[in-house]
Amino acid sequence: MLVFAASDKGGTGRSVTSANLAYHRALAGDDVCYLDFDFGSPTAAAVFDVPEARRAAEEQGLHTYLTGETAEPARVDVWADTEHPVLRNRPPGAGRLVLMPGDLSGGEFATTEDNLRRCVDLLLRLNSEFDVIVVDLSAGRSYAVDMALEATSQREMRGVEFRWLVFHRWTRQHVSAAASLVFGRRGILAGGVSRGHDEGALRNAIRFVRAAVPDPESPLWSQVSATQSAWMRACDSDLKQLASSSGIGYSLVLGSVPLEPVLQWREQLITDEDVLDSQIANRETWEALSELAGRLTDDKYWEPA
Repeated sequence: MLVFAASDKGGTGRSVTSANLAYHRALAGDDVCYLDFDFGSPTAAAVFDVPEARRAAEEQGLHTYLTGETAEPARVDVWADTEHPVLRNRPPGAGRLVLMPGDLSGGEFATTEDNLRRCVDLLLRLNSEFDVIVVDLSAGRSYAVDMALEATSQREMRGVEFRWLVFHRWTRQHVSAAASLVFGRRGILAGGVSRGHDEGALRNAIRFVRAAVPDPESPLWSQVSATQSAWMRACDSDLKQLASSSGIGYSLVLGSVPLEPVLQWREQLITDEDVLDSQIANRETWEALSELAGRLTDDKYWEPA
């Protein structure tokens, strides 16, 4: 299964959240590959804490592969090559966790017939090798999004299952921007249909993920004044109404990730050690990520809204 991670804006938590989802799927026993298609600003190597990926990406990153400058993109075994002390040993029962890094000195580029063929070939090969392939796309209506839509519209890709996760923060600007990215005149749906996708099928393959969502009822905000508390609840209610009126209400939300200091400040994978031992991360965040990872492949969460 291919999972495309998209967002209209940068800073949504798209990359760090999708990396954590890949990690949770691997913990559950899936063989997982993470592709850093954020051509303008690849960051996955830092999230997975694999310096080897940075070195490999200098000559064999995905940008270099897609533009035909190398025959094969670099692969990094996260369990073996990470410098994160908890991740260094593959947990019992865990599947493979492989990163294909982006080029540090790369940049956005338009889709051509040649790099489209390379993209389709790569996705088909990986789909036969891995259970889940997470493709982190550049923010906005990017060339990376165009390439993903073009690639999945090809005849040879028709038997490959794919899903889209559109990430946004819990703010007015981000809610509106996420809705526009999908439903706008030049959004994902329109772009997919123009490339031959069935609109209904593509629509059913898209779900939204709300990131950095503050919970007014959590202990984190228990010390605010009564006025601030009432204001936060009103804002939360207004955002829910805005999301619903923008077409991205509850029925299209695959999950929400709480506002989490570890994700905001460190942009790293959250392990059970972070929750149980050092207690730097919140249990609610770990549970939300685990639940979201499970829903990725649970068909009942992907039924027509």
